[in-house]
Amino acid sequence: MFIGGLQKTTLIDYPGKVACTVFLAGCNFRCPWCYSSELVLPEKIKKQKRISKQDFFKFLKSRKGLLDGVVICGGEPTINKDLPGFIKQIKKLGYLVKLDTNGSNPEILKKLIKQKLIDYVAMDVKAVLGKEYIKATGGKANLNNIKESINLIKNSEIDYEFRTTIVPGIHSKEDIIKIAKQIGPAKAYFLQGFRAEKTLDPKFKNVKPYPKEYLLEASESVKAFFTICKVR
Repeated sequence: MFIGGLQKTTLIDYPGKVACTVFLAGCNFRCPWCYSSELVLPEKIKKQKRISKQDFFKFLKSRKGLLDGVVICGGEPTINKDLPGFIKQIKKLGYLVKLDTNGSNPEILKKLIKQKLIDYVAMDVKAVLGKEYIKATGGKANLNNIKESINLIKNSEIDYEFRTTIVPGIHSKEDIIKIAKQIGPAKAYFLQGFRAEKTLDPKFKNVKPYPKEYLLEASESVKAFFTICKVR
């Protein structure tokens, strides 16, 4: 497991909690608009400074009583076979755990839920579930796995959210409605604005993000499918 970054305090990544965010390097998708290429592309990961597990857990021990939880993101955390053991160590220290995932590995997700190792899961839904999804992930997604993860999360007893980064040229309002119908009804869905910076595909640095008003209008169109539907 390659720990490629640590945000020592966050008030927004774990809703309602004071947390830290740990970034695990490596990803099985190649979304062109991704702005964490240093955690995705092998040639960039090699240049990334590694944080040892020892230093990470030393940090967690020093923050007991100050932090409520730990957010585990990436890259894609579930590609790490030792993720369950890593989370068990975190839970032993008394922390809540939120997992950010692309939903590509329903088997490990199922294991984490069954063993009560995660308290909150946020799944990125990249595009309309079809050929658009395959294209959006660089040809890497298995749609059956994505669908299984969505259903698994919805039918679990843990807190959760789905979210989509809305990218001009990839997502239209019609696409957003299709996505909402495919994953709804569900508890929470967030539309996230695209950030034209550090993109995995350099061409996306020239893409102008949608104005917030566009996203707010889109969220109004799909809010009936969710208990919570907001723009981030």
